[in-house]
Amino acid sequence: AQVLVESGGGSVQTGGSLRLSCAASGYRKNPMSMGWFRQAPGNEREGVAAFDAMANPVYADSVKDRFTISRDTTKNAIYLQMTKLKPEDTAMYYCAATDLWLRTFDALMKDKYNYWGQGTQVSVSS
Repeated sequence: AQVLVESGGGSVQTGGSLRLSCAASGYRKNPMSMGWFRQAPGNEREGVAAFDAMANPVYADSVKDRFTISRDTTKNAIYLQMTKLKPEDTAMYYCAATDLWLRTFDALMKDKYNYWGQGTQVSVSS
């Protein structure tokens, strides 16, 4: 079975940094796209950062210049380096993968992803 396992969440103060990791296993072939999403209580799940099928990084406007997505194809893993964290970044962060060929404009659409991790909590205090 396909499994995505996230790690690296935690609690930090405003301006702090965290690095999330996601390892994928059980796939017959590497997913076409992988990315990070987040969901705060009462809010819709939203795309944060992802790689499209051409391996171009795509970012939500709210995290540009603060978050960096990276990957290690040998480990079928992706990472999210988060810096200059703000209280509004507080959420459960999910790793996601898809077999679809996603382009830049749809790489952050949650409905395009069919594999999800369990999530890791990120809390930022003021």
